[in-house]
Amino acid sequence: MTPADLDKRAELTVWPSRSLGRSAQGRPFATLREALAAAAEAIAADDAQPWIITEAGDVLSPRWIRANTESHALQ
Repeated sequence: MTPADLDKRAELTVWPSRSLGRSAQGRPFATLREALAAAAEAIAADDAQPWIITEAGDVLSPRWIRANTESHALQ
C-alpha cells in the first residue's frame, strides 16, 4: 500500500460482530482514507467487523484495519 492508494476509491462493508446470518451492504467512499476512518469508528462504537475493498481490488480485513488505524500508520 502506498500513500497514493489512500486517495483512491474504496468500498466499506461493516458486518455486525454478534449477528450471525445478517447481511450487510457495501458503502462507497471517495477515498480509502475516508473508508478507513469510518471503519475505525464502526470498530470503536459497535465492535463491528469492517471489510474494505480498494479500487485496486485489495481486500482489507478487520484485523488489518485495526492494526493500521490504531497505530495511525496510514496518516
